[in-house]
Amino acid sequence: MASLKYNNVYINDYLTLVGPLESDAKLKKIDLKMDDYYYGEKTFEQAEIKMQKNVLNYLLEKNKIIKSEIDLIIGGDLINQISSTYYACINNSISVLGLYSACSTFTESLIVAANIVQDKNIKKVVAVTSSHNKASERQFRYPIEYGAPRKMTQTYTATAAISTLISNSVGKIKIESATIGKVIEMGITDVNNMGAIMAPAAASTLNNHLKDLKRDISYYDLIITGDLGCIGKEIFKKYTLQNYNININNYIDAGCELYLDSQNVNAGGSGPTCLPLILFNKVLLNKKVKKILIIGTGALHNTTLVNQKIPVPAIAHAVSLEVL
Repeated sequence: MASLKYNNVYINDYLTLVGPLESDAKLKKIDLKMDDYYYGEKTFEQAEIKMQKNVLNYLLEKNKIIKSEIDLIIGGDLINQISSTYYACINNSISVLGLYSACSTFTESLIVAANIVQDKNIKKVVAVTSSHNKASERQFRYPIEYGAPRKMTQTYTATAAISTLISNSVGKIKIESATIGKVIEMGITDVNNMGAIMAPAAASTLNNHLKDLKRDISYYDLIITGDLGCIGKEIFKKYTLQNYNININNYIDAGCELYLDSQNVNAGGSGPTCLPLILFNKVLLNKKVKKILIIGTGALHNTTLVNQKIPVPAIAHAVSLEVL
């Protein structure tokens, strides 16, 4: 397991945009919101491209930074060939690294950015992540017009976009360390139960993070997993206790925290934007929380392989944050 320590890497600022359902959810703060899923465009995919463009542009405008001052964009999404990210970066004059780690893409982008900034070869990086419920549903499951029934174990892909400014200029949030995950596959073929697929990967990464850095679970004020959902959250807690003898009390799952019960999203939220939405728009508003471990969870779901009845693998990446 690769665990890394950082000396001088900070999240200087962030900006979030949320969809219509998320704007009515449990978030305590909203930067930008969409009135509908089309966001003024002709298709859902074009809407997601616009979402990424806007969170990048508004973040730079908010911090009075021009594009030539950004050395690199690191980003990803859920659409085939991470098209939303690449299309959003057309002709914007900034170098781009695209990432795909399913719903753990946000934490992976922080790790890649932190390593680049730590070396001081690049000074300012913007990490961008997005997901769009309607675009994701028709790619990974069924045409949305089909009206397929949803299982109770199924989660709901969040519609949102996140931009994060990372540099070695001292900020209020320090990226302190990280653990890169391993691909775990437990023989599960049910793509409507992603929480069960991802929970063992999250447990493995947590165990290795604590072991590598010689820490006890009590070191952290709060641990947040990405999008296990309410069912996956309980599996994660039991699996971690039974397999690694780690009893987790200071813990929430972003997918389980995002939506209201009345919003009927079955097992909770999912997607790479779940974790940063809860982190930035809820958790960081609590001034008592200083040491946070975020664990992005990703089901490495490929529709072709799923149709061949091949089990779905998963991965989880952890990033340790300190609020200064």
